[in-house]
Amino acid sequence: MSAAVTPTAAERAAGHELLERAYREDLGPDGLDLTAVALVDTDFAGAFVARQDGVVCGIELVVEALRLRGVTEVAAQVADGARVAMGAPLLTVAGDAAAVLAAERTALNVLQRLSGTATRTRAFVDAVAGTRAHILDTRKTMPGMRALQRWAVRCGGGHNHRFGLFDEAMLKDNHIAAAGGIAAAVARIRATHPGVRVHVEADTLDQVTAAVDAGADVVLLDNMTNTQLVEAVGIVAGRALTEASGGVRLDTVHGIAATGVDRISVGELTHSAPAFDAALDADTRFMPRPAG
Repeated sequence: MSAAVTPTAAERAAGHELLERAYREDLGPDGLDLTAVALVDTDFAGAFVARQDGVVCGIELVVEALRLRGVTEVAAQVADGARVAMGAPLLTVAGDAAAVLAAERTALNVLQRLSGTATRTRAFVDAVAGTRAHILDTRKTMPGMRALQRWAVRCGGGHNHRFGLFDEAMLKDNHIAAAGGIAAAVARIRATHPGVRVHVEADTLDQVTAAVDAGADVVLLDNMTNTQLVEAVGIVAGRALTEASGGVRLDTVHGIAATGVDRISVGELTHSAPAFDAALDADTRFMPRPAG
């Protein structure tokens, strides 16, 4: 069994904030589930269950989502980052039915989206097994969910890119044009932000040479053919990290990895991974309370 992939303190805080926002959105200012309050006067026992094979992420947040509604009889059956089979119980729950049902959709929304990213990431990671390439995420995330989606990528065995515009510098074509060339752009970044890692996007092999000569830490090889990637890796020759990017698909990623690049960034992990299929199933203890 693989070790649990735990979120950082910042990611946990982001998760709590997300759940609070989600409940305000779903339950309104009074925290009210009209259907459950009117119709449900029972105890509930059941389990969140996987409806497909995959990798789970968000179990810890489901526990938190239930706790925020006052449900404390919760037991995780798997750890975040675990591979699961269709039908596997992910987490069991018991408590006041109205409270559980008020939490159900919010908990599932988080679990399904994060597990979808983790599952898709694992597919890409498995596809490049045996090569030197690492699979990385991008900044193409859902607004407000970047921290959690980065956790999901790690749950799937991937690696995180820079968090945002503030922690690493990336020179793209418009930056380079504005600065008057790659060498000038890198020099300005070095002078303004000493010690910051500098990425340079290269569309051509000449730009790869210019980026390495300028002292780039990472050369982003944008939308290159596999033949060009092999040549680019040879030009860099270990003087910087090489990263393939642009239009990477599951059916092409192994060929890209086989060119010898160090990293492959994949936008679909966070912007369009299919949701993981999961549901909350009741068991026979979901019964009306005795009268009186």
